[in-house]
Amino acid sequence: MHKIDSIQYHLLTAKLTDPISIANQHYKIGELYRYSLLSDSAYFYYQKAEKVFRKFNYKYKTAITLYGIAVCQTYDKDYTGSEVTSVEALTLLGQLNENNLIKERKAYIYNNLGIVFDELEEFDQAIEYLDKSLELKQELKGDFQRSIGLTLNNMLKVYRRSGKYDLGIEKYNEIFSNKELINNHPDIHVLALGNYANTLYLSGQTEELPDLYLKALRICDSIDDSYNSIIIHQHLGEYYYNLGKKDSAKYYAYKAKNISEAFNNDDLLKSLLLLSKIEEGDIAANHLNDYIKLSDSLQKKERAKRDKFARIRFETNQIEQENIRIARERMWLLIISVTLIITSFLIYLVINQKNKNNELKFIQQQQEINEEIYNLMLSQQDNIEEARTLEKKRISEELHDGVLGRLFGTRLSLDSLNMNNSTEAAKTRSQYISELKTIEDDIRKVSHELNTDFISGSGFIDIIKTLIETQTQAYGFDYEFKTNGDINWEEASNKTKIHIYRIIQESLQNIYKHANATLVKISFQIKNNVFCLKINDNGSGFDVNKAKRGIGLKNINSRVKEIKGDLTIDSEVNKGTTITIKVRTD
Repeated sequence: MHKIDSIQYHLLTAKLTDPISIANQHYKIGELYRYSLLSDSAYFYYQKAEKVFRKFNYKYKTAITLYGIAVCQTYDKDYTGSEVTSVEALTLLGQLNENNLIKERKAYIYNNLGIVFDELEEFDQAIEYLDKSLELKQELKGDFQRSIGLTLNNMLKVYRRSGKYDLGIEKYNEIFSNKELINNHPDIHVLALGNYANTLYLSGQTEELPDLYLKALRICDSIDDSYNSIIIHQHLGEYYYNLGKKDSAKYYAYKAKNISEAFNNDDLLKSLLLLSKIEEGDIAANHLNDYIKLSDSLQKKERAKRDKFARIRFETNQIEQENIRIARERMWLLIISVTLIITSFLIYLVINQKNKNNELKFIQQQQEINEEIYNLMLSQQDNIEEARTLEKKRISEELHDGVLGRLFGTRLSLDSLNMNNSTEAAKTRSQYISELKTIEDDIRKVSHELNTDFISGSGFIDIIKTLIETQTQAYGFDYEFKTNGDINWEEASNKTKIHIYRIIQESLQNIYKHANATLVKISFQIKNNVFCLKINDNGSGFDVNKAKRGIGLKNINSRVKEIKGDLTIDSEVNKGTTITIKVRTD
């Protein structure tokens, strides 16, 4: 009991706050009480540990605690309860990945079930469970000799009780042939030897008796095992009683009674019953009365324990139901959470896809607008070209057919005056005719130049100028437009022209909406293969570092990036804004 007191003291003084740690201590105390054959106290601590292990779903811990409870139930003859508890423990272990430790615990539980069914006199099922236990124990890694010996002895006992004496003797020989087991674990040898001797007695093979019983008693004395000597003393009492040697029978029967009084259990009952047979008269009657009283007392205790076990099992079932309810709620919470996450993700995908579609539509609309602008620019350029061609043709025809015709007629008239042979007249006529020829050559030259194409690219500037004139007139502010004549717009791509057109258009619109300007200055220049567009207004301006960029500026910035240019915005409150765009032409 010293170990139990030590653990209880540790439990009281450690001030453990972790429920699992406390449950582990309760389990250890339960184990120590069980090994001390104090099943009532053992069960008390086991059930405390079990409640916590179940609550936190510690399956292995719950299973081994249930095994301890099942053994206690076996001690207290609650065989049906022990069977139910053992099966529940096996079910929990079956849910875990099998390893050496799990196999070991299963083997112990099967061994307990073998004992239970032996007590219930269902011997075939008892052997079946003991076989399973033995098979598992033989597979285990480590030293399990003693445990294997216990299961073999249990099988020997079942065969003895079921009348299969030959099989029982075989099991004893299997134990006795393992000299390492016999030498290292004499307690197992005592159990097996006692069962073997009683098997020989029941089968009528008494040649080695009572020597085997006496040998078993000597081993018990050598290892100070008084408890296991009770049964051997009882067997010796029966043996000598059947031989008619009452004195020897009484000696061993009283020895069994005196030792078993310390335990006050079934062994004391058997001793009292044996003495009531061996003794005579009032002494036999007194032993029989003690037997009946003790039997009633033990039955009441067993019934009370079974009721207590049933009550605790009911509470445990309530805990299980509560755990199931909590698990179900958690499952629904998980399902709802997952559903919400998936739904949110799907909504996000739909919105994202919708935004992408809108973005694609916007890009498509921009492309369509750009194409319309480009076609408009081409159409306007064609109209301008056609108008200029017609105008040049008209002027050319007028010069050629009108002015040249009259000059030609004048020249002929003057030429006809050459009949006047005076020196002065001839000289004058010659000067006029020469001058007329000069005029005729000049007019012919002008006519020829008018019939040739105008400077390339001048059409785009006209389109820009038309845009500026139209927009500023609509918005109600003045403008100044300057361009460098060295810019060859024919080398610029249509994409660049379109974006420049739209940037100017967007800038004028922004100035109208936000700047409250009265004058806009727009200029084109080219220096060192870098084309530069400047748009300046005298409006209200803004703080570039603080102001949020609106859609207009974002569109301008996007277009500048499209043509791989650089955008600079300089602005100051009440001093206007300047937008500078630079694009390399090479």
